Amino acid sequence: QLQPVESGGGLVQAGGSLRLSCAASVRTFSDYAMGWFRQAPGKEREFVAAIGWAPINTYYADSVKGRFTISRDNAKNTVYLQMNSLKPEDTAVYYCVVETSLLIVRRAPQNWGQGTQVTVSS
Repeated sequence: QLQPVESGGGLVQAGGSLRLSCAASVRTFSDYAMGWFRQAPGKEREFVAAIGWAPINTYYADSVKGRFTISRDNAKNTVYLQMNSLKPEDTAVYYCVVETSLLIVRRAPQNWGQGTQVTVSS
Protein backbone atom coordinates (compact mmCIF):
# COMPACT_ATOMS: atom_id res chain seq x y z
CA GLN A 1 0.00 0.00 0.00
CA LEU A 2 1.24 3.42 -0.91
CA GLN A 3 1.57 5.95 1.88
CA PRO A 4 2.68 9.43 0.99
CA VAL A 5 4.43 11.59 3.62
CA GLU A 6 3.49 15.23 4.09
CA SER A 7 5.57 18.04 5.54
CA GLY A 8 5.55 21.81 5.74
CA GLY A 9 2.55 22.58 7.92
CA GLY A 10 2.65 25.17 10.66
CA LEU A 11 1.22 28.37 12.09
CA VAL A 12 0.91 31.46 9.91
CA GLN A 13 -0.94 34.75 10.11
CA ALA A 14 -3.81 35.54 7.81
CA GLY A 15 -2.52 36.77 4.48
CA GLY A 16 0.65 34.75 4.80
CA SER A 17 1.96 31.80 2.81
CA LEU A 18 3.00 28.21 3.39
CA ARG A 19 4.25 25.47 1.12
CA LEU A 20 3.34 21.88 1.81
CA SER A 21 5.35 19.01 0.41
CA CYS A 22 4.38 15.40 -0.14
CA ALA A 23 6.81 12.63 -1.00
CA ALA A 24 5.77 9.25 -2.31
CA SER A 25 8.01 6.20 -2.42
CA VAL A 26 7.00 4.69 -5.73
CA ARG A 27 9.04 3.21 -8.53
CA THR A 28 7.98 5.65 -11.22
CA PHE A 29 6.55 8.78 -9.64
CA SER A 30 5.51 10.21 -12.99
CA ASP A 31 3.01 7.35 -13.39
CA TYR A 32 0.94 8.61 -10.46
CA ALA A 33 -1.57 11.36 -9.92
CA MET A 34 -1.42 13.25 -6.63
CA GLY A 35 -3.78 15.38 -4.63
CA TRP A 36 -4.49 17.28 -1.45
CA PHE A 37 -7.49 17.15 0.84
CA ARG A 38 -8.13 18.89 4.13
CA GLN A 39 -10.26 18.43 7.20
CA ALA A 40 -11.15 21.24 9.55
CA PRO A 41 -12.35 20.59 13.11
CA GLY A 42 -15.95 19.41 13.11
CA LYS A 43 -16.13 19.29 9.32
CA GLU A 44 -15.92 16.61 6.69
CA ARG A 45 -12.77 16.04 4.71
CA GLU A 46 -12.82 18.05 1.48
CA PHE A 47 -10.94 18.10 -1.81
CA VAL A 48 -8.39 20.89 -2.25
CA ALA A 49 -6.30 20.27 -5.36
CA ALA A 50 -5.06 17.54 -7.68
CA ILE A 51 -2.42 17.11 -10.36
CA GLY A 52 -2.20 14.47 -13.04
CA TRP A 53 0.73 12.69 -14.66
CA ALA A 54 1.19 15.74 -16.83
CA PRO A 55 1.71 18.81 -14.64
CA ILE A 56 -0.57 20.83 -16.86
CA ASN A 57 -3.55 18.84 -15.60
CA THR A 58 -4.50 20.51 -12.36
CA TYR A 59 -7.79 20.92 -10.53
CA TYR A 60 -8.76 23.08 -7.59
CA ALA A 61 -11.63 23.53 -5.21
CA ASP A 62 -13.39 26.83 -5.77
CA SER A 63 -12.48 27.91 -2.25
CA VAL A 64 -8.74 27.88 -3.01
CA LYS A 65 -8.66 28.72 -6.72
CA GLY A 66 -6.35 31.65 -7.38
CA ARG A 67 -4.66 31.32 -3.99
CA PHE A 68 -3.24 27.77 -3.99
CA THR A 69 -1.01 26.17 -6.59
CA ILE A 70 -0.27 22.47 -6.89
CA SER A 71 2.88 21.36 -8.67
CA ARG A 72 5.13 18.34 -8.92
CA ASP A 73 8.81 17.55 -9.25
CA ASN A 74 9.10 14.04 -10.67
CA ALA A 75 12.86 13.96 -10.13
CA LYS A 76 12.26 14.34 -6.39
CA ASN A 77 9.12 12.18 -6.17
CA THR A 78 7.42 15.16 -4.57
CA VAL A 79 4.26 17.19 -5.02
CA TYR A 80 3.85 20.66 -3.57
CA LEU A 81 0.95 22.82 -2.49
CA GLN A 82 1.85 26.50 -2.44
CA MET A 83 -0.71 28.32 -0.33
CA ASN A 84 -0.87 32.11 -0.56
CA SER A 85 -3.25 34.68 0.92
CA LEU A 86 -4.16 32.25 3.65
CA LYS A 87 -7.37 32.76 5.59
CA PRO A 88 -8.40 31.51 9.02
CA GLU A 89 -10.90 29.22 7.29
CA ASP A 90 -7.98 27.42 5.64
CA THR A 91 -7.08 26.04 9.07
CA ALA A 92 -7.20 22.26 8.81
CA VAL A 93 -5.20 19.07 8.69
CA TYR A 94 -3.99 18.70 5.13
CA TYR A 95 -3.67 15.22 3.65
CA CYS A 96 -1.81 14.08 0.58
CA VAL A 97 -3.08 11.24 -1.61
CA VAL A 98 -1.43 9.23 -4.36
CA GLU A 99 -3.22 7.12 -6.96
CA THR A 100 -2.74 5.71 -10.42
CA SER A 101 -5.31 8.03 -11.98
CA LEU A 102 -6.51 11.58 -11.54
CA LEU A 103 -10.10 10.41 -11.45
CA ILE A 104 -9.42 8.20 -8.44
CA VAL A 105 -7.54 11.02 -6.72
CA ARG A 106 -10.50 13.31 -7.11
CA ARG A 107 -13.31 10.84 -6.39
CA ALA A 108 -12.17 7.99 -4.15
CA PRO A 109 -8.55 8.03 -3.08
CA GLN A 110 -7.35 5.07 -1.06
CA ASN A 111 -3.73 5.95 -0.29
CA TRP A 112 -3.53 8.69 2.31
CA GLY A 113 -0.72 10.31 4.21
CA GLN A 114 -0.83 10.99 7.94
CA GLY A 115 -1.62 14.65 7.47
CA THR A 116 0.03 17.92 8.44
CA GLN A 117 -1.58 20.68 10.49
CA VAL A 118 -2.01 24.14 9.01
CA THR A 119 -3.22 26.86 11.35
CA VAL A 120 -4.00 30.37 10.14
CA SER A 121 -4.43 33.00 12.84
CA SER A 122 -6.54 36.10 12.34
